Amino acid sequence: MSHASYELKAVARERVGKGSSRELRRNGLIPAVIYGDKQAPIAISINTNEITKRIHAGGFMTTVATIELDGKKISVLPKDYQLDRVRDFTMHVDFLRVSANSQVSVQVPVHFVNEEKSAIKTGAVLNIVRHEVELHCPASDIPEAITVDLAGLKVGDAIHISAVKLPKGVTPVIADRDFTIATIVAPAAGVAEEEEGSAEA
Repeated sequence: MSHASYELKAVARERVGKGSSRELRRNGLIPAVIYGDKQAPIAISINTNEITKRIHAGGFMTTVATIELDGKKISVLPKDYQLDRVRDFTMHVDFLRVSANSQVSVQVPVHFVNEEKSAIKTGAVLNIVRHEVELHCPASDIPEAITVDLAGLKVGDAIHISAVKLPKGVTPVIADRDFTIATIVAPAAGVAEEEEGSAEA
């Protein structure tokens, strides 16, 4: 399941806008917004170092947090954040209100296991089509990752979402087709595909 929940202290913002945001950042704070659950959005500020540490710890977008604001505790899921392109500095964070019954859509990373028990051991290449899969799941039970078992796979095999065992209550957002997550290709084909991708880029 997702990483352990954590708590953030926040202060309500009375002023919004670029000037106010710049002032906050100079004082070691980041502007943020809490929205959703059919309630009015709340503009807040949170500690820069604390939120940056959480972002870089991993699992930020799939972990429910608790924001303490004016003595109240609000359960939230990070939905977006902006970084300064030059300084890798956190500029803004959006939080979605959630409850025990909330259903959310999140991008969950894909982990591959047992490469040594597949054709990859003899030189084949794992061609990853999706490093993440968007899933519908309970906010209280977000998977930290989904695992794809490569054991026994040969050159030419493809792994589709239907082959992945998802936790109870978790379904893919893309429901109209059995999409591909990865394929096992011969070494030459893998190199050719990479070269084609580089050329297109």
